[in-house]
Amino acid sequence: MSGVHTARRTMVAEPLTREAFAPFGEVIEASDAAHHFTINGGNTERYHDLAKIDAGPDGRVIVSIFRGQPRALPFPVEMMERHPLGSQAFVPTSGGPYLVVVAPAGDPPGAEDLRVFLARGDQGVNYGRGVWHHPLLALDGVSDFLVIDRKGEGPNCDEVTLAETVLIDVNR
Repeated sequence: MSGVHTARRTMVAEPLTREAFAPFGEVIEASDAAHHFTINGGNTERYHDLAKIDAGPDGRVIVSIFRGQPRALPFPVEMMERHPLGSQAFVPTSGGPYLVVVAPAGDPPGAEDLRVFLARGDQGVNYGRGVWHHPLLALDGVSDFLVIDRKGEGPNCDEVTLAETVLIDVNR
């Protein structure tokens, strides 16, 4: 991805909530808003069916670990990607915050289409099929994520370069 980018916009991340993220997929978290119940003789609380994992008609669900290097802020967003054949879920295992940059499924996004969320270390996300998103954006240190996505035939990663760079920052 080459090209000249001029930063014309700065966006500050908003807190990640189920309601705000709903157009892009699901927030994966153990919260009172999630369907939950006690199992294992009263020893475990199960937070149930938190994301619609979509492997598409010819795919299968796989589980991987991604290890992300921390990004410096403000961070320039110059590209976005999407997975047109299935969803992709990220669940942090290191406990640190991270950024989620998304745009609606459909045509390649412009800077004006982006939304930026600050996710806590106990919140995961599931990007719906075709939702534009930036690759992993760990913040405070090297961070591991359990990733649940699709394996199968066909190209399942489209990337686009944004015409306008967006600088992302966080108020914390």
